[in-house]
Amino acid sequence: MSYSIRKSTLADLQIIFDLRDQAREIMRSYGNIFQWPEGYPRDDMFRTDIEMGGSYVMLDESGKVVGTFALLPSPEVTYNVIYDGQWLNDEPYHVIHRIASTPDSHGILDAILDFGETVSSNIRIDTHEANIIMRKGLEKHGYQYCGIIHLLNGDERLAFQKLSGCAR
Repeated sequence: MSYSIRKSTLADLQIIFDLRDQAREIMRSYGNIFQWPEGYPRDDMFRTDIEMGGSYVMLDESGKVVGTFALLPSPEVTYNVIYDGQWLNDEPYHVIHRIASTPDSHGILDAILDFGETVSSNIRIDTHEANIIMRKGLEKHGYQYCGIIHLLNGDERLAFQKLSGCAR
């Protein structure tokens, strides 16, 4: 499936919230009961992503919004300290957050990671240990495991980074 990607607007918020809820259900169906508890990611996080110009939606060939994600420039405060490893470099980077899609959309993660490389040659991302789908996708795309970071609430996440020469 081919997707087009555009910046999100405040008018997209309700569909983004719906995608978040669908993504939570997808994670639960694959045994990931820990990531994205009810009420997280918070509505204001998506609003802030839009206001910062780093929120995107993905449209299928019919023009229906089927996915969303944030691609934001560094720094990411939760990435300042990494345990049991280290980042690949200390250069400015972009971070991918809040990936969500409909259950019947396939190839969303591939499209997001490919898009990210057109924006930055240095990308960081984190995920819950139980998010096997994300971990396999990151490995497939050449992301390297770098260590453990802690979210602001103290929860652990596995941290990954990819350096490439593809950014335009």
